[in-house]
Amino acid sequence: MIPDHLFEEGINNSLLRNDMKHVQLNRVVYEKTQKDYEREQRNLLSSQDGDTCEIHDQFYRDHKLLLVLFRALAVMPITRSRPGTITFSWKSRATAYAIFFYIVSTVVVLIVGYERILILHSVKKFDDYIYSILFVAFLVPHFWIPFVGWGVAHQVAIYKTNWGKFQVRYYRVTGENLKFPNLKTSIVIISVGCLLLAICFLLSLCALLDGFLLRHTTAYYHIITMINMNCALWYINCKGIKIASQSLSECFRRDVHRECTANMISSYRFLWLNLSEQLQLLGNAYARTYSTYCLFMFFNITIAVYGALSEIVDHGFGFSFKEIGLFVDVLYCSTLLFIFADCSHKSTLKVAAGVTDTLLSIDVLSVDRPTQKEIDHFIQAIEMNPAVVSLKGYAYVNRELLTSAISTIAIYLIVLLQFKISLPKDLSTNT
Repeated sequence: MIPDHLFEEGINNSLLRNDMKHVQLNRVVYEKTQKDYEREQRNLLSSQDGDTCEIHDQFYRDHKLLLVLFRALAVMPITRSRPGTITFSWKSRATAYAIFFYIVSTVVVLIVGYERILILHSVKKFDDYIYSILFVAFLVPHFWIPFVGWGVAHQVAIYKTNWGKFQVRYYRVTGENLKFPNLKTSIVIISVGCLLLAICFLLSLCALLDGFLLRHTTAYYHIITMINMNCALWYINCKGIKIASQSLSECFRRDVHRECTANMISSYRFLWLNLSEQLQLLGNAYARTYSTYCLFMFFNITIAVYGALSEIVDHGFGFSFKEIGLFVDVLYCSTLLFIFADCSHKSTLKVAAGVTDTLLSIDVLSVDRPTQKEIDHFIQAIEMNPAVVSLKGYAYVNRELLTSAISTIAIYLIVLLQFKISLPKDLSTNT
């Protein structure tokens, strides 16, 4: 990771050289235009100043609702403690509320979990055993909240704070504030959708699968909502990076056509590196959260598909409510996993594509030698900093994650089904 202050120094040096080219023999040889005056005013801004970040941090204002919902669910107790800075503290009110909420919800989860385990031990048929395992598995995410939520809150706070700093630098280099069209409206719709999806999913399983009592759903609502919100949060973060990449590319193309100079390209190179670091920081900050998220999805998809296929092997292709319920579970987990991988893939494609096209379109014979060197440096920076989202090296989040997940799940299903078919029929239906 590049230290944060180096981005500021690099942009400052580029902008300073751009101003110094107009000064010869210690006297100004041109009259200031309105554009020059605005550039000088932007150069006075600092991304280390909290008040300045607060003014330009449009991304925080747009997705603030998501952060509030995560605090309400006691998943991510981070707060805007001072202008331009998001922090996490074990002594904050948000953390105290998270601990209280977690203790109360844990009592409910343990009561329901105990009943589900008793059901698990009492069942005789194999398919009922599969259903019981699924319902116990859906309680597990509650117990890793302190590890994947509170445990990464400090890194998440740094990531969120760096968004404000990036937007100040974006304004200094491009002369425009970074905007996220319709993002706030999308977040409102997605947030409401996450709540409704959790209710519909649990009620459908309650209606389709025997043994899942309506009162048991009280222990699952906050868990399923948290799972949905995690997918929504990742989607919004990736969409933010995608929009920032497209805006940066458009401004870079515009400025290259206006005035292709070494200093301008240098400032955009540091700005692009800052955006690339944000993409890397996204994966590192949420590595624990989404590593366990993927494992949970893989497990549920495997068990649900196996349970449905086992029912088909035993009773033929006449679909029952239980089989439909298992396929609903498969569809739910598969959809969330697809959104998680697909939005990452799309955002990484946009990070370097537009900037690279603009760099390659420049006629190097028509620019001076320093500008040619800066173009080479920019291209080298893009090659040495590939746009990928890595969960601290455990996995790369892109569409290849989907294909590898499908192949892994298929292998386990083949082994389990072979084991199922090889068992005598009376043993496979009674355990």
